[in-house]
Amino acid sequence: MFRTDLWVSAFLRRHNDMGQICVISRRGDPIAGQIFIEVDHLSGEMSLYAPAPTAAHDGNPEDRVFIRRFDHVAPAEIRARLEREEAFDPDYWLISLDSRGGEIGVEVVG
Repeated sequence: MFRTDLWVSAFLRRHNDMGQICVISRRGDPIAGQIFIEVDHLSGEMSLYAPAPTAAHDGNPEDRVFIRRFDHVAPAEIRARLEREEAFDPDYWLISLDSRGGEIGVEVVG
């Protein structure tokens, strides 16, 4: 699996090259930190993508696979979930993406 910091850098570059605003909101462990992606739909609602459990990885366990934890909810719900994550694992990464569309360019299961 790619180092987390390299994967995040590639994700940011791809989305910023497409004209979307995409930033790192929280830096975690550069080698093995978990990645969360929050999507601001620019409508007052947000979605949150979290790392999928290992059992959900079809085929190649080396790929990063995500699940949609929240879909078009109030930002406060996502903040509360991320606060719980911080208490559990303070080494996670958070990517913030502004996107009206639903496709974020990662494999999503479930």
